[in-house]
Amino acid sequence: MSIEKSMGSSSLAEVVDRILDKGVVVDAWVRVSLVGIEILAIEARVTVAGVDTFLKYAEAVGLTAAAA
Repeated sequence: MSIEKSMGSSSLAEVVDRILDKGVVVDAWVRVSLVGIEILAIEARVTVAGVDTFLKYAEAVGLTAAAA
């Protein structure tokens, strides 16, 4: 018995479902300085995920308050 993997394309619904299930995190940090003087600093964290996935991530990095 062998397993065959198809090389066909995925539908948009399958891609969105996978992203919401696994989640995607984009973390960016930009600093612009001139002659040692910081002119602009941008820090961004974008998370695209389902609610359950996001809550697991937030708990793992300490973004949620502990239930009392």
